[in-house]
Amino acid sequence: MAQRLTRAIAAAAAIVLIAGPSRAGHQQDEPGSPRAQAPLTILQLNDVYSTVPVDGLGGLARVATLKRRLAAAGRTPLLILAGDFLSSSVASSVFKGEQMIAALNAAGLDMATLGNHEFDFGDDLLIQRMRESKWQWVISNVIDTQTDKPIGGAAPYLVRTFGGMKVGFIGLCLDTSAISGLKLTHTRIVPPLDAAAEYIPMLKREGAEVIVAVTHLAFATDRALVERFPEIDVVIGGHEHYPITTTENRTLISKAGSDAKWIARIDLNRVTRADRQTGTTLERFYELIPITNAIPDEPATAAVVNDYESRLGPALDVAIGATRVPLDANSVRLRAGETNIGDVIADAIRGDADISLLNAGGIRGDRTYPAGTLTKRLLIEMLPFGNVVCKVAVPGRVVLAALNHGVSKLPASAGQFPQVSGLTMTVDARRPAGDRVSDVRVAGRPLDPDKTYTVAVPDFVFKGGDGYTMFADQRIVTPPESGELMVTELEKFVTAAREIAPQIDGRIAMLR
Repeated sequence: MAQRLTRAIAAAAAIVLIAGPSRAGHQQDEPGSPRAQAPLTILQLNDVYSTVPVDGLGGLARVATLKRRLAAAGRTPLLILAGDFLSSSVASSVFKGEQMIAALNAAGLDMATLGNHEFDFGDDLLIQRMRESKWQWVISNVIDTQTDKPIGGAAPYLVRTFGGMKVGFIGLCLDTSAISGLKLTHTRIVPPLDAAAEYIPMLKREGAEVIVAVTHLAFATDRALVERFPEIDVVIGGHEHYPITTTENRTLISKAGSDAKWIARIDLNRVTRADRQTGTTLERFYELIPITNAIPDEPATAAVVNDYESRLGPALDVAIGATRVPLDANSVRLRAGETNIGDVIADAIRGDADISLLNAGGIRGDRTYPAGTLTKRLLIEMLPFGNVVCKVAVPGRVVLAALNHGVSKLPASAGQFPQVSGLTMTVDARRPAGDRVSDVRVAGRPLDPDKTYTVAVPDFVFKGGDGYTMFADQRIVTPPESGELMVTELEKFVTAAREIAPQIDGRIAMLR
């Protein structure tokens, strides 16, 4: 998503925006230029799930090179991560986030706060990973109830001096249903604005001239934060997976996308105003830097990353369960009717939702998997796209519209065909498209067009993929950035069962 500015910047807080690492950007660092005088250069990451490039962009070894280049040029780079990195990914399903800690340690991460995915493996493993990290954690609103202090020994706030400029930091994590209470066995999450109200006065008392909030909050919550606390100068934010650059009143809010495809560079400097009548002002220079192959890998970080990548292959071949019956992933059958693998995956992603619906085209392999051992590699072959599970709350009429859309291309096989869990239906492909589904029952009861149902869907479907536009503007229960990988949910399902033997059970009755 293109960088966007939503408000003019107040005169009291100057900011310069630079499009990218162009020649103009380099000129901003030349001796005597305003940006070159800034005593602090923040490099922002957020929502990083891969240590290696994704679609040619990103890669923590490249990030390490960028930081080292700036340090060699005389800058003071502070690499900050605004949450979400321990999970979710295929590698994290194997290493439980260990590979992220090791790679970020090597890359020289300086500071981080928590995101919702740091809790995916429970709070005890999170604390273990925090102990393995070499950077400073700042977490203002996540409390370990066993110590009544910030989890993992984190600092609730920090004040640091850069070239005579005192900068205060707080760290805020979201407190919504994106984090399952089952994973918080001895953790309490304080509402983020309440924590800000406690610690911002402390920053001021300790002489902080600049206040930086490192947050993993929904954008609307970031806006509410700076509306209530206009003294915050910069929000280094996460949670959304696309770049956002905006000012709210006098506060810069930055989110740098995901997977280190971009780094937001923010240089800060307090300068005396020319008229000397109104004291000092904060200059903020902003640059969104794409992390491409034009930036070489830093060798030490690359060695750590490559070590885990080499270990990942064998780890994927470890057995996680078995199937007593063949699993039918033949594309023609899968995209035109119920199959046992469609049933299994739909069951696996449903969780606590009333219903699940996935597009059959998201299941790959195009073969019948024989009875026997199931490995992580096989599950990834079945679900290779990295889709995550979203949940929406919709009236029954929207469910019916989705089902009718899914079967609208019958008798032809089509990727949009719905594999389902939690409901049964009858399909008459002889009827006009849009009116082919009847006798829909949820948990054995007739679908109520006015009743609200929770529906689990892949993020591809949630975003309108395969023509499923009816989920737009519905109430979101679990957004894409908070969902688990579908393949992770399938792995959990198989692991819990140890052995599966799915049979077609009549969820989709076809009238020919």
